[in-house]
Amino acid sequence: MSEQPAPAPVSETPLPAGLAASLKRDSAGLVAAIVQQFDTNEVLMLGWMDDEALHRTMTTGRVTFYSRSRQEYWRKGDTSGHVQWVKSLALDCDGDALLVRVDQVGAACHTGTRTCFDGRALDAVVGNAD
Repeated sequence: MSEQPAPAPVSETPLPAGLAASLKRDSAGLVAAIVQQFDTNEVLMLGWMDDEALHRTMTTGRVTFYSRSRQEYWRKGDTSGHVQWVKSLALDCDGDALLVRVDQVGAACHTGTRTCFDGRALDAVVGNAD
């Protein structure tokens, strides 16, 4: 769903001024968007949003990302049918990450798994809080 070749400059943001000022974007103008299932708290995936993708997500009820590899916007589920319905959005305390809580229809991962983290556990020493 290519509609623009690159993220919009911050000076031309469609976002409310206060929100736009709160975002801490990377050098490409993007913010990490952590996607979580709203009722089970499963972490489904990580995507990237610029101001336009965030605006579309906030105003349509569907999650839109900016693809760094394809340099275009994509709305989750348009080709796969695995739609993400927005339930809530939050900005973290530093302004450099978004939490997008969704109702996920089908697989969240492009590999066909429920989450992008299924079957990808790493060995790590488990700490204790004592």
